[in-house]
Amino acid sequence: MTRDGLQGLYAVLGHRFQRPELLRAALTHPSLERKKRRGDDYERLEFLGDRVLGLVVAQALFEGDRAAPAGELAVRFNALVRKEAVAEVARDLGLGPYLRLAPSEELVGGREKEAILANACEAVLGALYLDGGLDVVSAFILGQWSERIAAAHRTRKDAKTTLQELVQQGPVPPPSYRIVDESGPPHDRRFTVEVRIHDGTTETGKGRSRRAAEQDAAARLLRRLRS
Repeated sequence: MTRDGLQGLYAVLGHRFQRPELLRAALTHPSLERKKRRGDDYERLEFLGDRVLGLVVAQALFEGDRAAPAGELAVRFNALVRKEAVAEVARDLGLGPYLRLAPSEELVGGREKEAILANACEAVLGALYLDGGLDVVSAFILGQWSERIAAAHRTRKDAKTTLQELVQQGPVPPPSYRIVDESGPPHDRRFTVEVRIHDGTTETGKGRSRRAAEQDAAARLLRRLRS
């Protein structure tokens, strides 16, 4: 750790740890020789923090746009919790200088590696959860991700365009859509639409209009293709 203790990081995180060993472990890369550690590395805390991040972001998306179908929310969710996005937050926090790395990892620029920054950031979220509880870590996540979540909400129903750009590489036909079910009274229709791409892969989506169902189907297929 290249800064004096953890005091500076307490201010950045908005929380003073009662169990500082949790934060120290969250900042410890597995490359550090075990005999030099004063506790665990960040891998277990990263596992926990990833789930906490997912819960808080999913709830924020769910409550922030009541009209968005599940498939569209899933696309936004994946963009917000992917490693690249978490690493950006870590850089904004200035987390790199606090990392505890082995000399070998230090020499190859470990403090700037996207994967390490993302993993450590998720581990810090796990440590915040264990030390301060869900309210503390939720407040921190919403503070750091608020602009990103707002931007995701502003990106309205572009799943069809994104899917077409993803799969239409070269001389292949664009995705095709067809209604496979229609139900409900005239004032409250429900549509089920199937999307099919050139290799025969299909997915279905639902919505209160054909367009909404098409977007939901495209978002669901995007999620599958990217998994």
